[in-house]
Amino acid sequence: MFDILVVDDNDSIRKLIEAYLVRAGYRVVGASDGVDAMRVLGERHIDLMIADIMMPRMDGYTLTRDLRDAGYTFPILMVTAKERIEDKVQGFRAGTDDYMVKPIDFEEMLLRIEALLRRARISAERRIVAGNVVLDYDALTVSTPEETVTLPQKEFYLLFKLLSQPGRIFTRFDLMEEIWGFDSESDERTVDVHIKRLRDRFGHLDAFQIVTVRGLGYKVEKTV
Repeated sequence: MFDILVVDDNDSIRKLIEAYLVRAGYRVVGASDGVDAMRVLGERHIDLMIADIMMPRMDGYTLTRDLRDAGYTFPILMVTAKERIEDKVQGFRAGTDDYMVKPIDFEEMLLRIEALLRRARISAERRIVAGNVVLDYDALTVSTPEETVTLPQKEFYLLFKLLSQPGRIFTRFDLMEEIWGFDSESDERTVDVHIKRLRDRFGHLDAFQIVTVRGLGYKVEKTV
């Protein structure tokens, strides 16, 4: 079960977000502003943080920037009434991973949280072994007994994701959202192009096979 920290000085909004998250199966702790959030983080593990921007004592921008400077890497989702592009740019430059504008669509919020946690899990699982093939997340390499290949970033992340859950079918939308991001201007054909490149590179290997599931998406089957 994941632990989520909700930081908002509006008690009603914070408690409403907390209720939706608890209903979705998350453990939740609340904080009234950035200073209170830092106290919570000193006391317990957190997997993801949702933070408002306009708060007393320490706002969301400062909180996010201070956490990144201190080495915290968990995903951060900013939820705020500030909708200007300049505000979003400031949020992303501070170190947030995603950004939602109030009023909140709670179904969309849960989808964004799931996507952020999946990306975080990819980052945490630094190495995958499939038969005699080894994927090294930090080096972006795929090693076989014959050679070690360094892949372009998106190709590697795509293969790493598929191999992290062999047998699971990922839709093109799943892969676009997770690898390219929620707000990417690329379309789902980008996934097909990258899958073709991966097949061209590794189709000769016996350890795994990338399978097209017609009408749905792709999966990897381990063959050894």
